[in-house]
Amino acid sequence: MAGIRVLVGTRKGAFILTSDGKRKGWEVVGPLFGGWEIFHVAGSPADPDRLWASQSTSWFGQLIQRSDDGGRTWDPVGNEFRYEGVPGTHQWYDGTPHPWEFARVWHLEPSPTDPDTVWAGVEDAALFRSVDGGGSWQELPGLRGHGSGSAWQPGAGGMCLHTIVLDPVDVARMFVAISAAGVFRTDDGGETWRPTNNGLHSEFLPDPDAEVGHCVHRLAQHPNRPDVLFMQKHWDVMRTDDAGESWHEVSGDLPTDFGFAIDVHTHEPDTIYVVPITSDSEHYPPDGVLRVYRSRTGGGEWEPLGRGLPQRHCYVNVLRDAMAVDALDPCGIYFGTTGGQVYVSADEGDSWEPIVRDLPAVLSVEVQTLP
Repeated sequence: MAGIRVLVGTRKGAFILTSDGKRKGWEVVGPLFGGWEIFHVAGSPADPDRLWASQSTSWFGQLIQRSDDGGRTWDPVGNEFRYEGVPGTHQWYDGTPHPWEFARVWHLEPSPTDPDTVWAGVEDAALFRSVDGGGSWQELPGLRGHGSGSAWQPGAGGMCLHTIVLDPVDVARMFVAISAAGVFRTDDGGETWRPTNNGLHSEFLPDPDAEVGHCVHRLAQHPNRPDVLFMQKHWDVMRTDDAGESWHEVSGDLPTDFGFAIDVHTHEPDTIYVVPITSDSEHYPPDGVLRVYRSRTGGGEWEPLGRGLPQRHCYVNVLRDAMAVDALDPCGIYFGTTGGQVYVSADEGDSWEPIVRDLPAVLSVEVQTLP
């Protein structure tokens, strides 16, 4: 029977949750790296026992950790993230120029075919890659050098590159999302980039339809349909059918279209999941009722899914990297909250139960489906 390994990053360490294919009984291991912020833990599709973790604190700084035995042991790897050339400036919160400064790795995206290759999205926003198992990291400078980098400005969480989507068909194509600059696409393996934000509308911008400056929270893609991407923006749930050339809103009948997380069903490319949050100043579910919303039509029409979730007095948030799906049939849906709960649905969202409660605030959730 297949197994499930859930990789959880929190404010105070990492946790690994394992189960068999029934997804009923769970073993919880952790905290790993106790006391450190673990922004992301990710597993290599090419070698499921190779795991990566991004850990940081404001006092000790940033480290990248690697495990080659499924998380039983870990070793630090290369940790030098140096911007190429003269870093220059971007805009600060008050609109003045501010030097580009590396703070931390937000997101790790392992190669689907090579266990030694992994991409890292960092704050201040840039894209790095290692091809030697994390021993060294090189920036892909064409992204910051696109020409708009000096106009990028941080969002409330900082100016982070938080989403990396590798095209499953065209290895030269890749999407990244930056808060608060928007979505960028490369078609030549990262040498050159261009913004793909046509159709996004953000009222807080001087030009609401500007080419860059939109606060994108998360992108999701189904591997069988690489030209279709879904986006949870600061406000609005969006969809593109032409690989980002144009976007249109699919918020439909959601109770609020503010949120962070979005993901796609493993076997149904038009089934997507979001967790609506009240507003950008009230980071908790509407009316204190925690519900995942599912659309089986690629957006527009949504159904609330709350069976097994707190239906009163719930004031947690679900952050952008804190939702994942497994590859079983029916597929499992997972998400973690800032209240420290990790929930699983083994029936595609129809019902939920907690795997674990009272962890530190959950920053990220990834899942591996093991043979």
